[in-house]
Amino acid sequence: MQHNIFATMRSFNFADGCQGTQVYALNPNGPTSAFGSIGEKCLQHLQDFGANSVGIRLNRNGQTSPHQTVSNVVGIENLLPCGLPVTDLLEPQIEPCLRPVDFVETLADLYRRTENCPPSMKSEFYIEQCAVFRGLSDPKLFRRSLRSARQHAVDVHSKIVLASWLRYERREDELIGTSAMDCSGRNIQCPKACLVHGYDPDLVHDPCICSQSCSGEIDDVFSTKDEDCSTSDEDGDMSFCIGDDEIRCIRSRIASLSRPFKAMLYGGFTESRREKINFTQNAISAEGMRAAEIFSRTKHVGSFDVPVVLELLSLANKFCCDELKSACDAHLATLVNDIEVAVFLIEYGLEETAYLLVAACLQVFLRELPGSMYSSYVTKLFCSSEGRERLAQVGHASFLLYYFLSQVAMEEDMKSNSTVMLLERMADSATECWQKQIAYHQLGVVMLERKEFKDSNHWFEAAVQAGHVYSTVGVARSKYKRGHRYAAYKMMNSLMSNCKPVGWMYQERSLYCVGKEKMLDLNGATELDPTLSFPYKYRAVLLVEENQFEEAISELNKIIGFKVSPDCLELRAWISIALMDYEGALRDVRALLTLDPHYMLYQGKMQGDHLVELLRPLVQQWSKADCWMQLYDSWSSVDDIGSLAVIRHMLVNDPCKSLLWFRQSLLLLRLNCQKAAMRSLRLARNYAKSENERLVYEGWILYDTGHREEALAKAEESISVHRSFEAFFLKAYVLADSSLDPDSSMYVIQVLEEALRCPSDGLRKGQALNNLGSVYVDCDKLDLAADCYMNALNIKHTRAHQGLARVYHLKGQREPAYGEMTKLIEKARNNASAYEKRSEYCDTDMAKRDLSMATQLDPLRSYPYRYRAAALMDDHREVEAVEELSRAIAFKPDMQLLHLRAAFHDSMGDSVSTVRDCEAALCLDPAYDDTIDLYNKARELVNEQPN
Repeated sequence: MQHNIFATMRSFNFADGCQGTQVYALNPNGPTSAFGSIGEKCLQHLQDFGANSVGIRLNRNGQTSPHQTVSNVVGIENLLPCGLPVTDLLEPQIEPCLRPVDFVETLADLYRRTENCPPSMKSEFYIEQCAVFRGLSDPKLFRRSLRSARQHAVDVHSKIVLASWLRYERREDELIGTSAMDCSGRNIQCPKACLVHGYDPDLVHDPCICSQSCSGEIDDVFSTKDEDCSTSDEDGDMSFCIGDDEIRCIRSRIASLSRPFKAMLYGGFTESRREKINFTQNAISAEGMRAAEIFSRTKHVGSFDVPVVLELLSLANKFCCDELKSACDAHLATLVNDIEVAVFLIEYGLEETAYLLVAACLQVFLRELPGSMYSSYVTKLFCSSEGRERLAQVGHASFLLYYFLSQVAMEEDMKSNSTVMLLERMADSATECWQKQIAYHQLGVVMLERKEFKDSNHWFEAAVQAGHVYSTVGVARSKYKRGHRYAAYKMMNSLMSNCKPVGWMYQERSLYCVGKEKMLDLNGATELDPTLSFPYKYRAVLLVEENQFEEAISELNKIIGFKVSPDCLELRAWISIALMDYEGALRDVRALLTLDPHYMLYQGKMQGDHLVELLRPLVQQWSKADCWMQLYDSWSSVDDIGSLAVIRHMLVNDPCKSLLWFRQSLLLLRLNCQKAAMRSLRLARNYAKSENERLVYEGWILYDTGHREEALAKAEESISVHRSFEAFFLKAYVLADSSLDPDSSMYVIQVLEEALRCPSDGLRKGQALNNLGSVYVDCDKLDLAADCYMNALNIKHTRAHQGLARVYHLKGQREPAYGEMTKLIEKARNNASAYEKRSEYCDTDMAKRDLSMATQLDPLRSYPYRYRAAALMDDHREVEAVEELSRAIAFKPDMQLLHLRAAFHDSMGDSVSTVRDCEAALCLDPAYDDTIDLYNKARELVNEQPN
């Protein structure tokens, strides 16, 4: 059984493709000033079209649309209020993350240090891994390291921060009906388990302890019997007098509370000789002293009211009663369950240095993020230097805490004062080199966004001084913004002379060049790193300036075909408006709003929904039935952008349709836009009208965030409530996400067959049939597989051509296999994978052409590089084979690419390089057995070599 057999339906390479920002600029002087006659002609052409061509349009039923009369024609000045973009003002974004020059060496070093460090320090190295993985396109790597950091955390503080961060990554605050203190069911995120100190990496996989009593650690539930609540005159041998009250106590028990009490009651003080001791001036009430007496005998505080326990906490601090303080601290920690209680109790915790109580309060604040930052108290505590000092006194001011808070703040509002202050606290807490690098670099990025160029220059230089070479880009940009263009150019030129050039170096240097030199740098950037979007956008805008609008869109299509981002879609929509392609523009704006619903167009000057309303009268209106037909057509032609746009349109008319939100999430995952996909899944869950439907969507959320067992449990629970297609499909999908034996495969087949017996629409039935065919192929039941694929094709599931081709190939029918893939290429809008797969069914020369086309359409696909490298190795061209893999690894550190390059190095006798590549690959996937075997073999050879 092959791993991930259902990859045809949902992508497992979840790249964070929706993080783009508006990095091109507008013509600030209106639509004509930048281009002269070109701009005037374009504007006149559009105005003529608006006056003469829109007119009255008919819908499919031949009725006049009220939105499409001449009187309601939208003026071009409204569609393009700022004119067209200009190249002179274009700039790429500086990424706010660690970006090593040599990713492979960094990954290898991280793996070595993590494997060789003491168990108690592993959590710190996994956090460093998180920082490095933020710079990669796969958020699964970041979350995996975050889970590993939580798994190996020792102290309570690290546990609450890491568990809260995991919760934030799932955005559980957006799930209606959930509480901040809800538990996911496992100890790894259980709020009570986080308050238990100690190292036990296997414990995180156990069920949570929410329903259990953890006596002596968290819960301090104690019901005192009547005879224990007071001390009789016969038992007491001394009294504390507080005002008019007299509290009888047992001297020896009170003395056992602390050394100060023992010295007072049995030492050389006068109190040791008195039966009655005046305790009025010690800031404790009679009720509080009675509670202290009861604790001296019972060692529990659970039966006392909160004010009394707070008095005991103060008494414990004053008289160094460690056991009493621990009991009060632990009991108060169990009472913290919402923001109001946390704000009330944390002051006592900070004043009395109650570690667990402060931890419990912090946990609530962190699990409520980002909402808790709207509390002025919480903001002041976290952001101010005084707040950091107070937290530090209790052991709760760490780099980890401020790293988490800063990332949340940057996502919410990068330019806010709160973000700046949190980053400053993060910098104050940094001790390791990598911590200083990321703190200083992010401060530089934020200051640059705020246009505080002198400060940004300072922080970027500090990051470079700490060893972060990528921050040189920030230094150069800051100098450029202050008018020192040549100094910026010299800086980037010097960097490229001293380091092996990578794509972002060429991209940055292009800003400070002109003419042919600029284009050479931009083309060099694309050659070294085709995932950089800025060069495509610059070339597209340059073509617009030359009045080559179709060519400009073709240039943008190159990157949108494999990396979808709001800014590229906006630019394409912008150019489509200039071409009078209003349907294309409307499609792109709707798709853009799917990625980022709050996106502001034209450099923050227009809401996306407003442009949609301006464009709608200029296109044919669709009924509900039209929308479904369009969705089927787009889905069948593998036009994911078009499908997104249709679903967005349908959701505007029916925003509570959970099925549509779910469909949207599937498309977004296929486009590698995981954050947007997770948002859609959460909305699907929130709008679910039945319990079984809600459980299914919760299961997908769990599965997509790496909680496989919990996802399976949700599927089972949903089936127990109601047997539905989606519940069975989820169950089958989760079960198949592993290497299955024949018995397990048969079980997956049974589950999929159950799914197909349940009501569903053609889109989902086609996916289920396609997946069932894949399982049949893995079980060598080719005829049954072929039937599944044919049935899927009959309901327009175009991707089934790929499965059918595989069946023909396994039957030895090469030409039909090639023909099926050709059909897929012809039908599919996004067909890079089809070219890749067709290469398996043709001769060598044709295979090379198909793989070259696949790389051109989607340079992120790793198979073509591996194939070409293997072919070069077969021809004994080892150096060229390694170079082929190295080109891809430079912009896509991929486990399979690294493993293959390690194998090549091994065959060439280069054990040192083999070890390095294996370590980098294992940092990405620690459980890959083939790499582990190769690594152990190479390491033995290295150890045998003489020094």
